[in-house]
Amino acid sequence: MARKLNKKGSLDDLVYVGTTLLAIAILVLIMGKWTMDFNTNIQTNDDIPVAGKTAVQQIDNLYGGVIDNSFLFLTIGLCIVALVFAMLVVIHPVFFVFYFIMLGIVVYVSGVMSNIYQMAAEEAALADMAAKLLWIGHIMEYLPFIVGVFGFVLAVIMYKTWRNYQ
Repeated sequence: MARKLNKKGSLDDLVYVGTTLLAIAILVLIMGKWTMDFNTNIQTNDDIPVAGKTAVQQIDNLYGGVIDNSFLFLTIGLCIVALVFAMLVVIHPVFFVFYFIMLGIVVYVSGVMSNIYQMAAEEAALADMAAKLLWIGHIMEYLPFIVGVFGFVLAVIMYKTWRNYQ
């Protein structure tokens, strides 16, 4: 009796990874700007005690580093999950030509996602926050390269899975 496997391709996973990273990067950028503005308002308000001002300032100082590093871990985690899912997909090597054609399209779309983030980060209102988010900026700048290399790794894993399945 043949083993029934999920025939869903791993290119979907790459699109989900890129879309998730873009959405979270934009959300972090906007929330960081809001946090900076909130901190500025708190610091200028004379009714707030010094302990409150200090606490809000500490949160604002930690925002860039903690959230930025968390984004790096999120990126690595999403890639590991996609690798695990790729091990569950069995694709005949004949379809790798179509896979690489579609991978080119996915890399192009991730380039568009990268440009969307870059345009948002260059906005005057968000530029200060974007300068604090080093990992997010680098990951989103090189998103097409990351997706392309990772897509190639997924293809190798799926081919290896097919050979082991035979």
